[in-house]
Amino acid sequence: MTRRIVVVTAGLTVPSSTRLLADQLAEATSTQVTARGESVEVDFVELREVAGELATFMVTGGIPTPRLTELREQVAAADGLIAVTPVFNSSYSGLFKMFFDALDPDSLTGTPVLIAATAGTARHQLVLDHAMRPLFAYLRAVVVPTGVFAATEDFGSHGLSDRITRAAAELAAAVLSQGGYGVGGFAPDLAARPRRTSGTQVEVEVTPFGDLLRGHSGTD
Repeated sequence: MTRRIVVVTAGLTVPSSTRLLADQLAEATSTQVTARGESVEVDFVELREVAGELATFMVTGGIPTPRLTELREQVAAADGLIAVTPVFNSSYSGLFKMFFDALDPDSLTGTPVLIAATAGTARHQLVLDHAMRPLFAYLRAVVVPTGVFAATEDFGSHGLSDRITRAAAELAAAVLSQGGYGVGGFAPDLAARPRRTSGTQVEVEVTPFGDLLRGHSGTD
């Protein structure tokens, strides 16, 4: 079975330290998944490329563009998510928040998530626990224990490499065991995977509008 991991990165520049960290996390996670005998596909979502479409979504009362609809479906169908943001004013970026505001509330239910952030100084590292974890807890995602924060001076250090490896191993294990949360040699029951919705499909059992109005006289 091929596992699909979506990497959401909110870097604004090219090149971007946020994208660099996202690449390292994606590569490490792919290595961990394949080492366990599974195949993996990784899709990157560069939020700066859909910034205008996210703004349109917000000011039109939640009407998504075709590209945004595609991204919402992609995230809802993912087996795992890597979310990386730069730090602005001691929190995740506005662009990062706009994207997750645009998702259906049930799109990340039970999804394993690895959170990461970049900043110019280590003083912002609490963004992982004070901003990002609460956001994904609200969305009912399963955030792996190790978050990865990288200040400018961290890149190329053994400490950062060790954190990336540890977080990637946790995400890979969560991705491969989700559904039945298999233990002790028992294979996970993939049919038990939490129900997720992208919010882009009409429910099959929706009552037709004509049926709702049947017998209504048109007067109050």
